[in-house]
Amino acid sequence: MAGTRGKHSAEYVDISSNTQVTKIYKKKGRVKRVLALILAILCMVSGGGLIYYYNALDSMNFIPEETQATKPKSTEPTGASGVDEFKTPVTDSSLLTNSKVLNVMLFGEDNGKGSTGRSDSMIMASIDNKSKKIKLTSFQRDTYVVIPGHGNGKLNSSYSLGGASLAIRTIEANFGVKVDRYAVVDFNSFKKIIDTLGGVTMNIDQDEAVYINWQLRKNNQTGSCPLVPEKTGKVKLNGQQALWYARDRGADGVQAGDDWDRTSRQRKLLETVFNSMKGASITQIIQIVSEVGPLVTTNLKKNEITGLVSHSLTYMKYGVKQYTVPQDGLWVYYTDPEAGSCIQITDMEKCRKKFAKFVFGSLIKTM
Repeated sequence: MAGTRGKHSAEYVDISSNTQVTKIYKKKGRVKRVLALILAILCMVSGGGLIYYYNALDSMNFIPEETQATKPKSTEPTGASGVDEFKTPVTDSSLLTNSKVLNVMLFGEDNGKGSTGRSDSMIMASIDNKSKKIKLTSFQRDTYVVIPGHGNGKLNSSYSLGGASLAIRTIEANFGVKVDRYAVVDFNSFKKIIDTLGGVTMNIDQDEAVYINWQLRKNNQTGSCPLVPEKTGKVKLNGQQALWYARDRGADGVQAGDDWDRTSRQRKLLETVFNSMKGASITQIIQIVSEVGPLVTTNLKKNEITGLVSHSLTYMKYGVKQYTVPQDGLWVYYTDPEAGSCIQITDMEKCRKKFAKFVFGSLIKTM
């Protein structure tokens, strides 16, 4: 199994046994990097005072980390007919991790139909301090996976069943890479974040502009939100417009597209707002926390967030790389009797190896 120790030790550096890994969770060094990335990617800007900053921290939605004892046991998986069966899920002790790479899951939650939302977007942002890159990996929400404690199903079902914690355990169990922290933003918070930024300027094509306007009309939002110019070029999008851009996969004959196109747009939007933050000062970063803190749900602690802010400017200098799981040539469409139309991975071993190589780069030996 890719991403495990022992059998594949000849192919992988045993980075999960790195002595710094155990220490890193006891020190502030690694944790201090997390919110800098989250804030940089979610991107909000302004100026403000420390008193307002600390008050804002008190209003954030903090989620405590789960203990190992609370995690449900994995069930033995079954595969779809005609493709490789899933191997036994990767165990916690075999997850790949390294002190030079920090992995943060960013969830976009669709909670419009009830209190238990669905993960409309799942992107892992990795800070690679060795290559000085920020790496964005989209996970296709319809991927057919093992959901620990719940059998097989679509990846986004894990979020509906158990929120961010179960979604993360599902990603780890199937793809073999450790997720260190997470942040969740729902649709309303996403719109407020973009508006707090003052909007985001995107280079869109005519089809994307037509789709945004189609959704605005369909949802009776034109009274509060203007239409965008239906032409190719740079357009400054407000929160509502940016949300429809990020959710665009085509519908009812309005622009041909699919979930692969949608995840590409989401990564493009995150990269754009991240790049727009590269000239921000530490004062502006402090205000970012003050304005956006109450809109984000995270498993970070207040003292960790305060420490992270002082490291944010370093990460603003990093370049951005993009990726998607599963990769081209490693999946087929599959109809499950219960889950419906799914994306079935045809070679989980290879999928894990390619994913690990993207995240850890030269820390993984040549395969």
